[in-house]
Amino acid sequence: MFLAPQDVTKVTSIGGGPIGGGWAAHFLARGYDVTLYLHDPKELPAFQAILDTAWVSLTNLGLAPGASRDRLRIVHDLEEAVRDAQFIQESAPENLGMKQALYKKLGEIVPEGVVIGSSTSGLMMTEIQANCATPGRCVIGHPFNPPYLLPLVEIVGGEQTDPEAVEWAGEFYKLAGKAPLLLKKEIPGFVATRLQEALWREALHMVANGEATPADIDIALINGPAPRMAVQGQCMAFHVACGAGGMATNLDQFGPALKLPWTRLEAPELTQALRDRMVDGCNAIAGGRGFEAMAEQRDRQIVAILNALRDSA
Repeated sequence: MFLAPQDVTKVTSIGGGPIGGGWAAHFLARGYDVTLYLHDPKELPAFQAILDTAWVSLTNLGLAPGASRDRLRIVHDLEEAVRDAQFIQESAPENLGMKQALYKKLGEIVPEGVVIGSSTSGLMMTEIQANCATPGRCVIGHPFNPPYLLPLVEIVGGEQTDPEAVEWAGEFYKLAGKAPLLLKKEIPGFVATRLQEALWREALHMVANGEATPADIDIALINGPAPRMAVQGQCMAFHVACGAGGMATNLDQFGPALKLPWTRLEAPELTQALRDRMVDGCNAIAGGRGFEAMAEQRDRQIVAILNALRDSA
């Protein structure tokens, strides 16, 4: 039904923002021919800036044989964009009505047997594919930002998705240099975003209660859990931290004491005061640096971490 994942050479990326543009950069760096669909020609300068930034880091990580920015084609007609596609990565805005209308159109014009992956971070594929004539080939392929650097992509289908399409997507993303995570079931927020949101919720509570500033929170994470999480996830970090007893010791000793922090907090109300504290605190951390400078530093440091992990494997 589907082209073998290893035979895919042509990818279409729908959307040229930070996610869609980042995906296009990633696929180019992996040696694919990439067609980028931009809804509005006015989006081109912003996309070019994303590609310029991404290409520096991708070059430092190492380009695949044959990788070239010359293999990029930019079009503004959706039918032309998908005509020769062998895989489609959709990164349209997070608006359910817009996504449903787009997938209705894609269901009519995308060649048979082409899997469509959505970058959505919060919508459910069951809802996205509701009006699509070919829902069986539609999957979630949710990346972490920036998608040209962070390997994770979370994959899950909707109620009408063919399980073969999910398996196909997992194999394709792996061949394309990603670390695919096939979800057991369709859940809001997937796995990584839910974990990230738990951190975000706690941070907002501490700022709202005057217990910590945004700078305090980032200092704690950068110098505490973050370096360890680059080599051990939360589960293995706690398993190893408790010595020979492992996770059993962790839960038996600390589980009862952690019941309160596990259950006491719901999402805080986003008051104007909390909003202003977060904005002012983050602006203070930025210290006048613009987005481009901060993104360049972020990418450079992520590349250093990824190269260090690769070299030590």
